[in-house]
Amino acid sequence: MIQREPIYAALFAKLQAIPGVVTCSRRLVHWADVTSAQQPAIFQAQRSEQVTQETGNPTVWKLAVDIYIYVKAPTTDAPAQYLNPLLDAVSAALGPENPVTNRCTLGGLVHYARIAGQIETDEGTLGDQAVAIVPIEILVTD
Repeated sequence: MIQREPIYAALFAKLQAIPGVVTCSRRLVHWADVTSAQQPAIFQAQRSEQVTQETGNPTVWKLAVDIYIYVKAPTTDAPAQYLNPLLDAVSAALGPENPVTNRCTLGGLVHYARIAGQIETDEGTLGDQAVAIVPIEILVTD
């Protein structure tokens, strides 16, 4: 039986450990409601779950999570200069925990947790505000 909360909490702990992040929350807030003083900010939002059950095989769960990154740049700088290092930090946080398995397992809770899919970015079209949405896929088997 899957236990969701320890999995989501372990992912969040990795995000909280990213240096330089001022605000980190599991409650998504729109960037317009996050002040410059509260940024850089990272939010974790559960998106969906997909379950595959086949007779005689373990149940396979795919959990989808979106990581929202907000960073406000000084008016003279390109916001991407501040967004790109945070994207790199999220990638590093989900890096392999063990070089043999080459997977992030959230401390052994899951088969893997990884960035999967298209990363949506707006690196300044919104003015000084940069935003990225990073899709995370987590695979768990019973």
